[in-house]
Order: sequence, then structure tokens, then C-alpha cells
Amino acid sequence: MKTTFGRRTRVLAATTATAGLVLVAGCSSDDGGSGTKTAAGGVELVKAGRLTTCTHLPYPPFQSEIDGKVQGFDVSLIDLVADDLGVKQAILDTPFENFKTGAFLNSGECDLAAAGMTITAERKKNVDFSDPYFEATQAVLVDKKSGISSFADLKGKKVGAQAQTTGEDYAKSKGLDPVSFESSDAVINGLRTGQVQAVVIDYPVVQGWLKDKANADAFQVAEQINTGEQYGFTVKKGNTKLLAAINKALAEAKADGTYKKLYEKWIGPYDESAASPSPAA
Repeated sequence: MKTTFGRRTRVLAATTATAGLVLVAGCSSDDGGSGTKTAAGGVELVKAGRLTTCTHLPYPPFQSEIDGKVQGFDVSLIDLVADDLGVKQAILDTPFENFKTGAFLNSGECDLAAAGMTITAERKKNVDFSDPYFEATQAVLVDKKSGISSFADLKGKKVGAQAQTTGEDYAKSKGLDPVSFESSDAVINGLRTGQVQAVVIDYPVVQGWLKDKANADAFQVAEQINTGEQYGFTVKKGNTKLLAAINKALAEAKADGTYKKLYEKWIGPYDESAASPSPAA
């Protein structure tokens, strides 16, 4: 995910199977002050009529810009929350560092953050996490001609990772000195152009890359590593009503089969163990 805290914000249109096109004029628009910022269930929103989501692009299959619209698994799940609140989702593209600190939540620029983000004790100091919605693992992706067949083979090799992510942290914890890339796209480009010999990144991202035949012909997963990671959405500390709305939408989606359909659309064949992690401590 991302490194710099330099501000780069864009409000983007979001569309999924569960919601139509959301047209947003721009960051300065707040519906002219008309309408209420209180949604269903007494949830207070930063913009009237909108559930504003901070994310960082691209991070397929969770969120990426496709045909001019932000789409993905996270986007689809948060659309369910917006539907329950009687509003539309608007997406703000921000630096990944802000998700660790909760900066844009605290400043009132976003209601929540959705960025394929691992729940960690460090991050919990700054934000409140939803129930986990995805069990994530790390993957070692290599060129098929590299001769690398496991994580152990990475010693002495030039390894890439996305900056500020748990993949980068894991590589460092095992004594590696990974090259940091700004985005997931930059990571795969680093491998493709030979800047690095392998990358360590979330397995679902690798799954998305390997759906492309050219990538599948050139690269392979040397090892999948279970690091016990779980993804969660975040809200400003103390925002209990929005947190409850998110958890309610997730529970209902898993109960009525909507979650499974979205999982199969964006991630791949349904993996119940990955889809239904135990609640985080």
C-alpha cells in the first residue's frame, strides 16, 4: 500500500453490482448545506447523503479504477452499508499512511476507511476496526524462470514489497531488506522489469494478477504464507453507531448469500475459511 503522507485526494465515482453510478462533484461539494448529515440509525455522516470512504488506489481485487469507476470487493461491501443507511457511497483516494493514523477520519474528511487493511494492535491505537471480513495470507510471487521455490530461497535475493504493508513488515521480520514500492501496480511492474527477483504481497492481490494470462504465463506463486492476518474496515475511534452499521451489513451479507456472491465475483472460488474469520480480539 502507500508511503507518503503528501496529500493526493480525488473523489471518485463508485459502481458495483449492488449500487448504481454515484456521481460526485468534487471534494469541495457538500450538497450546498442542504439535507441532513444524520442517516438511518442515527449515524452521523461527514457529507449529507453520502457515506464517504477513504481508500488508496489501486489495490485489486479490493478496490481499483476500472473503466473510470472505482470497483472491487471492499467497494461492494461498503455499498451494502450505504444502502442500509439510505445513502450512496463516495470514494476518496488518499495516502495509505492515513489509514494507520486515522488522520482523515479524525479531520472529518471520511466516514470510514476501506483499503484491504490488516487488523493490527498498532493500528487499533488510532482507529476502531469492524469485525474481520477476510482472512488474508501473504504470497511470494516470482518469475517462473527464477529458480525460487519458497520464502527461504529469498535470502540474498532482491525482494520487493508494497510500502507500509504487512507484507513489507513480514519480509523485514525475517531479515530481508525489501525494495519498497508505492503501489501494488508498481510492485508487479518491479517484478516484470527485473528491478526485483520476487515480491511479497497479499495473496488475494496475487490472485488478481494471475487472472491475466500474460502474468500467469510469466509468474508463479513460490509459496503462500499463513500469517494469521484479518482484514477490517475502520472508523474514527468512538464512532460506535457507524461501526455497528458496518458489522450489521457484514453479518447480513454472510447470512443471506450476498457475501458469497461478491466474493466469487471479485476474489475467486469461495473459500469459507477465508470468508468467515473469527472475530478479532
